[in-house]
Amino acid sequence: MSTVAESRRGIALPALGHDLTRASGIGLGLAMTWFSLLVLIPLAAVMVTASTTGWSGFWSVVTNDQTAAAIRLTVTAAAGVTLFNVVTGTAIAWVLVRDRFPGKWLLEVVIDVPFALPTIVAGLVLVSLYGVDSPLGLHWANTSMSVWLAFAFVTLPFVVRMVQPVLDELEADVEEAAASLGASRFTVFRRIVLPSLVPAIAAGAALSFARAMGEYGSLVLLSGNLPFESEVTSVRILSAIENDNRAGAAAIASLLLLISLLVIVALDIIQRRVARRG
Repeated sequence: MSTVAESRRGIALPALGHDLTRASGIGLGLAMTWFSLLVLIPLAAVMVTASTTGWSGFWSVVTNDQTAAAIRLTVTAAAGVTLFNVVTGTAIAWVLVRDRFPGKWLLEVVIDVPFALPTIVAGLVLVSLYGVDSPLGLHWANTSMSVWLAFAFVTLPFVVRMVQPVLDELEADVEEAAASLGASRFTVFRRIVLPSLVPAIAAGAALSFARAMGEYGSLVLLSGNLPFESEVTSVRILSAIENDNRAGAAAIASLLLLISLLVIVALDIIQRRVARRG
């Protein structure tokens, strides 16, 4: 009623439309079509395939002893490695941005090596270092430790490269002003630096976790794919497909998708709350 009265009195009301131009609308439509073809439709197909056996069939697949062991190992290792990457990756990014030391350029290059190496080559490198004839004396091949090692190797750069540019753009004047007012280094980091870094850390953690959940190539040579010991879910999916059990493979993939989605949403909620408090 008040809106109608205000319009009758000649009071200008804000427009409820949008500023999306025709060209922008066409671009958005093309982008969504391409995104649907690449992501949404294949994911929907996986979910449909997983549902063909019904809830009982889905539950029997994901609760199978061997599959359940692979899921536990994958999720546990992915979560643990992600936490490790959050701390270590942020520390490395801090050193690369705030410190100067000999060989800094070399460290910059080494950080990106997992991005450049094919995953099977990464597995060969890890076998050479941590296999039976390890020059380091660490014989971790064909053990559960090999899964943690492979996940850490391929996912660490995500956090470093997400945090580094944000840290590089932070103004040092604000930190110096806080320090001049008596704030400790920890207080400055917690109240000024961390809220700015949390979105980048959360994004890097989400990428790290998602990459670890689907990792396969670097594990083929190193882990040995031993059931109940070093077998991960990606190997279980491949085994199901090789045995012509597409519904079982889709069920495992659907569960991984659900877990990854929940973790990504949780990280987004955490970074929003921390940024708001900061």
